[in-house]
Amino acid sequence: MTSAPEMRYLAHRLLTYEAVAAKTSEPMESPTLRVYEKLRQSLSAFAGTAAFESLAFRALSQAKSEAPGLWAVQVVAGGSLKGLGESEPQIDMDKDLAGEFSAGDGGIILIDRLLGLLRIFLGESLTLSLLRNAWPAEAFDDRNSGNRRKA
Repeated sequence: MTSAPEMRYLAHRLLTYEAVAAKTSEPMESPTLRVYEKLRQSLSAFAGTAAFESLAFRALSQAKSEAPGLWAVQVVAGGSLKGLGESEPQIDMDKDLAGEFSAGDGGIILIDRLLGLLRIFLGESLTLSLLRNAWPAEAFDDRNSGNRRKA
């Protein structure tokens, strides 16, 4: 299953935002885990833990077909991830947006799939609202970010 370019771009923006934020804060979690946890908290508060677990499991299943490095990852009770490596590679914007992923790019693929499922089941407006709750400083409508389409 391929994803919409807007979701890949949005996943990349979130991971980049968290990678930069990690450099200025104490925790040494990977950007993927930081994004995933914020999505988990936001959606679990809105729809419940079971709903998030279900979406996360489906997103991980979809992502595993493209990123073999995710086969060791599991969604555990409460929706947390187990087995996602702490030493993720740097995010390469040009490669990501061209759809040229390597086995180490599982994080962006996972977040991309999760955002795509949120968009399908909740719709664009509600998905963006949940993202604004998790990342209030970010502008997810792209009005001020050049020629990118609305996610």
